[in-house]
Amino acid sequence: MATESKAVINTADLKLDHWKQGELYESTDTSFGALLGLAGLGVSYNEVPPGKSGCPFHNHHVEDELFYVIAGAGEYRFGDARHAIKAGDVLGAPAGGPETAHQIINTGTATLVYLGMSTMAKTEIVEYPDSGKFLAKTNWAKTNRDNAETKRFRHIGRPEGDLDYWDGEPGA
Repeated sequence: MATESKAVINTADLKLDHWKQGELYESTDTSFGALLGLAGLGVSYNEVPPGKSGCPFHNHHVEDELFYVIAGAGEYRFGDARHAIKAGDVLGAPAGGPETAHQIINTGTATLVYLGMSTMAKTEIVEYPDSGKFLAKTNWAKTNRDNAETKRFRHIGRPEGDLDYWDGEPGA
């Protein structure tokens, strides 16, 4: 059953998920664009504690992202540069190669709160320059006759795992 979208959402009413990964990554966040009925625009609310980041350094080949800092202070890694950020700052992360790689890190003493917005491409390639990984994924899902969502394509790998185009093809 589909959830009815709303015209207005207050961030104080969002159901947030708290997670941690290793020593650097931690956030309390949620994505809520779909709750507003947005199919082509992703929106997230993020609370990142001091000394942490909500994601690895990465760049998108197709999707553009924008961040708006609501509260706190931190650092915005963008390409080879690092920028001090604070409440009221708007951060752009256009699609591109490693020169547009980005990461928000809370270097302040209070929780860093920000909104993230992104275009929602049907297919996306994401690179992670710090670890040499890439992600290939689809952002669409189909519903079968039983009204069950089919599996989306998602693969994380490294370029050194590259195969020849004809590898494993019958008769090649």
